This record gives sequence, C-alpha cells and structure tokens, in this order.
Amino acid sequence: MAKPMTKTQLVTALADEMGSDKKTAGSALDAMIGVITKEVSNGGAVTLPGVGKIYCRERPERMVRNPATGEQIKKDADKVVKMTIAKALKDSVNG
Repeated sequence: MAKPMTKTQLVTALADEMGSDKKTAGSALDAMIGVITKEVSNGGAVTLPGVGKIYCRERPERMVRNPATGEQIKKDADKVVKMTIAKALKDSVNG
C-alpha cells in the first residue's frame, strides 16, 4: 500500500490542477475543510460528487469489553463521523 498523501503534497497537486499558486490552493483546501467540519459537527451531511458522503451518526449506549481485563463496561451514547464512498470512486479503483 502506498503512503498517504500529505497536506503539502495535496496542496501542490491541487495548485497544479487549478493552474494557480500553492497559497490559493491551500486557502481553498482550508475553506473546504472548514465548511465540511462545520456542517458535519452540526449534524448535517456533505456530499463530495464522485468521492462520497460525509455524515455524523449517533451510536446508542452499549456494553463493551475491556480487552486487558475482559470486564464488561457500559459505554454512553456518542456520535461518530462516517463516510460512504461513491460508486464512481469504487468503480475507478476496481476497474
């Protein structure tokens, strides 16, 4: 498996695709991350066409096991961020 792309590499690639400088690409990326974070943290969802949908899901209270001791512990309800991958991306990876 290849190493994940760093933010610097992503900004460079984005600048090349946009035909602009790295500062503009970095600002665009930061703005996009800010919008996604704000929307998902407020309970909404964001669809990135061709990539997938990012959303927040509530998990109910449940029993979990401490792997070190085997003890059962009640874990309170919480929220978790999920991402559903778009079919177009899956097809491009597998095709």
